[in-house]
Amino acid sequence: MYSIIDIETTGGNPYRDKITEIAIYIHDGEKVIKEYRTLINPERHIPPFITRMTGISDEMVARAPKFYEVARDIVELTEGTVFVAHNASFDYNFVKSEFKNLGYYYQRECLCTVKLSRKLIPGKKSYSLGRLCRELDIMIEDRHRAAGDAMATVKLFELLLEKRNNGMLLETLGMDFNNNPINPAIDRQMIESLPTTTGVYYFLDEKNNIIYIGKSKNIRQRVISHLSRVTSKRALEMVGMISRIQYEITGSELLALLKESEEIKLHQPLFNRQQRRCLYNYGLYSYKDEKGYVCLKLDKNTNGSMPHTSFASLEKGKDFLFNLNDKFNLCQNLTGLYGTSGACFQYAVKKCRGACIGVETPEDYNIRARQAIEHAGFVRENLIVMDNGRTSSESAFIIIENGKYLGYGYVENSETLYTAEDFKNHLTPATDNKDVRQIISGFLRNKRTGKRINF
Repeated sequence: MYSIIDIETTGGNPYRDKITEIAIYIHDGEKVIKEYRTLINPERHIPPFITRMTGISDEMVARAPKFYEVARDIVELTEGTVFVAHNASFDYNFVKSEFKNLGYYYQRECLCTVKLSRKLIPGKKSYSLGRLCRELDIMIEDRHRAAGDAMATVKLFELLLEKRNNGMLLETLGMDFNNNPINPAIDRQMIESLPTTTGVYYFLDEKNNIIYIGKSKNIRQRVISHLSRVTSKRALEMVGMISRIQYEITGSELLALLKESEEIKLHQPLFNRQQRRCLYNYGLYSYKDEKGYVCLKLDKNTNGSMPHTSFASLEKGKDFLFNLNDKFNLCQNLTGLYGTSGACFQYAVKKCRGACIGVETPEDYNIRARQAIEHAGFVRENLIVMDNGRTSSESAFIIIENGKYLGYGYVENSETLYTAEDFKNHLTPATDNKDVRQIISGFLRNKRTGKRINF
């Protein structure tokens, strides 16, 4: 899968300037399957010469979302894909810089259509997007706007895909299998035999011990990422030990997440050291203060504790809690994000209704606080969640009964199922634990697709 991306900015320096517009086309190697575009408020003045070139003015972005408001969309949309752009280092470094400002390390495999064009269409005087498109009869609509330039890059990319062979594309991604001093056992045939679909992959050593387990929406591309980005001693050791690569296609991203977690706990791979233990060490808890307000707090999970939801780190918990505050107009003093005896910051910007200073009653405030807890918590009802299957003729599913995860399975789309018992006939039982609950909760919160059946 590929994310074909173009951005517009306030200037040319990724460490000083900001993004004003982004367009993303998700491409499966044959066609565009999803698109995303938005103006972005750069929180600074756009120079006049930039406005003349792009047509994007201060007025146009005044009400646009700020980068932090679209950051999650960008992460989720591009996860497991190759970041494709014309002069990719420009777009990629800007996106990385924006995420760095938020305290997040954004990393994707990159494919530059300038470099690929030089290999596949040699001898051109210029490889600028405009010049190439003119020579190749590719029409650019809305030049110097993100969506127009990104779509032109899509058309150029599709033309290049027709010309390329798999080997050249792998070399463009940085994989030189003819000269691999790290591990001669890893050859081109091993990589090209891997699927480009969603699932779980396993690295095995020469004794057939599983040394690493991972999941991806594009197994081949994720493996290439491991092999081409050997940036630490531990990564070098792992790549050097790989003798075979196995995989299991799940089709479903949710099942891949659940399967990865389950398999890591079962096999205890050498290089999944952190994930052998509980992945989610911090939890969101609630209590009532002496005035009767429902308060939320982040704390370390302990044996036997039952948080509403859990997080891999305190920072991720705070990010979630900030979003919860915004969504439900909660008080930062009552969620542990702003310690003061007076009004919280949210009240100053009219997002808190004054619970912190007694303006809003506990009865009124607690309605929203409980809604926030319900939003954050694990599913309490009986639910079947459907997702993509391994082929177009089947669907994957999980079952939650009485707030407990029972397991997963696959059913043919042609099969008529009326009751939960019908689904249970296809069920593979699985273990319920905090990690599983967090995976399912996060998936249900963030995914807008997928059928949900209450029973």
